[in-house]
Amino acid sequence: MVDTTQAELIEEITRRVIYRTLGLDDPSVVVVGISNRHVHLTGEDFRTLFGREDLTRVKDLRQRGEFASGETVTIRGPKGSIDRVRIIGPFRSQSQSEISRTDCRALGIDAPVLDSGHLDEAAPITFEGPAGTVHLDHGVIVAGRRVHMSVPEAATLGIADGERVGVRFHGPRGGVLESFLVRVKPSFLSEIHIDTDEGNALDVANGDVARIVRS
Repeated sequence: MVDTTQAELIEEITRRVIYRTLGLDDPSVVVVGISNRHVHLTGEDFRTLFGREDLTRVKDLRQRGEFASGETVTIRGPKGSIDRVRIIGPFRSQSQSEISRTDCRALGIDAPVLDSGHLDEAAPITFEGPAGTVHLDHGVIVAGRRVHMSVPEAATLGIADGERVGVRFHGPRGGVLESFLVRVKPSFLSEIHIDTDEGNALDVANGDVARIVRS
């Protein structure tokens, strides 16, 4: 049986081989992930909304353990609603929705820019499912920009978990965005997350690459 340390080593070697094949062996080069509006739920809130226990796993996401589910909800604000907002699994300790500034205008919500999971100042939101409704007084944010990195990648670049960095995007509408929060875990694959407004402004798509720059 392969223990956890061996499994992580095998995954890291595999990642490096794949990255080198794609020309991504430079640790400052990161894959772009465009984060569309989505919802994270606690198991309890999921049961209220759907009347059953488990999410349906449809597609694994780039970060290990995360997946797009088959379930969607309607999110509702004072001005309007948006249907078929995807639930991202697994279940979380807090329910929340991450939306773009464009979505805020459609919903009539002034959601703050916050790091995922930091909800004390989040705006109110209502989720509607086939079996029930959940209202959260602090449940919707415009997610702050973030970088996922493995421990070896962060060490090579001299970047610590919780640090803020910039990212340079290439192409005719490229530029540098600042204030990416660095998250470092052994299981992470190198990836940045920006929302659809930012992706459209830079004319980048999922799977494109960008480069970390230090301030």
